Amino acid sequence: MRHRVKGRKFNRTSSHRKALMGALVTSVLKHKRIKTTVAKAKEARSYVDTIITKARKNDLHSIRQVMKVVHDKEVVKELFSEIVPKIGDRPGGYTRVVKLGNRIGDAASMAILELVDYNDVINKKAEEKKEKREEKRKAKAEAESNERVEDAKVIEEIPAEERKNKTN
Repeated sequence: MRHRVKGRKFNRTSSHRKALMGALVTSVLKHKRIKTTVAKAKEARSYVDTIITKARKNDLHSIRQVMKVVHDKEVVKELFSEIVPKIGDRPGGYTRVVKLGNRIGDAASMAILELVDYNDVINKKAEEKKEKREEKRKAKAEAESNERVEDAKVIEEIPAEERKNKTN
């Protein structure tokens, strides 16, 4: 029975689990959205929510507590300057897990772990990438149309009898 047993072990040692969760939390805060397995997403969700709740206090002690888990100074700066002001007024539930289906290689169930209020940011980035791809396609199509080889001039073919008559 699993009474009062919290968390998942992922068949890893405690230090490996701690490093895994720290890396997942850092990635979520850095990229606003990550793709991982459902079990890892559900476990990392509680870590991310805890980190954001601690960051809402915005004092030296909370900064040091966040730095224990998130080992990237730029991500910590971004957390305190951008993420907390944007989603800090929520009473919790800062993350969302969206199930995707099974991975092709090993049939592991996959999910997206994302920060709740950052869908518009990600959608804008996707639109920008799409526009860039369209511009590249148009430029490539124009370059190909300019490079096309001109058709060779067709010379009328003279029948063999007329050629003999002209040479004689």
